[in-house]
Amino acid sequence: MARTAGWEAVLTELVALRGDALTRYAVMLCGNRDDAADLVQTALEKTFGRLRNGFDVETAESYVRKAIASAYVDAGRKATRFRQRAHLLVTDDAVPAAGGATDERLDMRGHLDRLSPRERACIVHRYYGDLMVDDIARALGISSGAVKRYLSDGLAKLAAALDDARRELPHV
Repeated sequence: MARTAGWEAVLTELVALRGDALTRYAVMLCGNRDDAADLVQTALEKTFGRLRNGFDVETAESYVRKAIASAYVDAGRKATRFRQRAHLLVTDDAVPAAGGATDERLDMRGHLDRLSPRERACIVHRYYGDLMVDDIARALGISSGAVKRYLSDGLAKLAAALDDARRELPHV
């Protein structure tokens, strides 16, 4: 049973108990730890920025998770608008690792990076968070029908990308 406390105590307890889980959740959304840490920080500021009392840790975590998802989608929207106006192609200079499992993980991350922010958020909630459509809709503040559409579109894009990748493999 969670107890109600002042916002400072709730924030301290939330970060101590659930900080790593919140960061992992953010990493699944955005794809890297640095951006994930920024998302978590932004979400904590938004959630606790108004000196809210009466929260317990579970309620606060729910608010923070929703704020993380909202911040991710907002950042994706801003990045899309920037790319539409920048007219520049930015490439990733990262050197791929030699390990096969690492290559597959990086390939999947690359495929996830090509999804729209909402498609990615829905897929992460569904398969990483193990949420049902109605739960995803509540978490992202959109309709169940929109969630179904984003899941369908995102999974179709991933399936097509994985099929293309399989066709490019050398036949042994």
